[in-house]
Amino acid sequence: MPYIRSAEALVHEVHGVRFVSYAVPAAGSKELCAWRGEVPAGTPGVPHTVSREEVLYLLSGTLRFSVDGEVADLVAGDAAVVPAGSQLRLDNVSAEPAAIWTATGVGLTATLPDGSTLTPAWAN
Repeated sequence: MPYIRSAEALVHEVHGVRFVSYAVPAAGSKELCAWRGEVPAGTPGVPHTVSREEVLYLLSGTLRFSVDGEVADLVAGDAAVVPAGSQLRLDNVSAEPAAIWTATGVGLTATLPDGSTLTPAWAN
């Protein structure tokens, strides 16, 4: 099925962030996953190491990105490319919510600081 209506998108909430999954194997995608992340104002991020390359595009608001310790504040229209194996952290340090679009390959996992692995439903 080539079309995913907003009402059909799967919603997940983890670490205070809402993930709205559009492209995922459960919706017919074979190679790519894509979702909208909604980050409330003042939400601290959780550092995690990604197993696959991710491309993140800021739709609205401002987010502080940290990729392997390199920090940048991005605004709507900015993007970040996060290489596989990098540690990523996103913080919303502003007083406004932010929205981000993320694309990656099917099978993404995230390793958390305690060594546990998260296999996000919105990317598998």
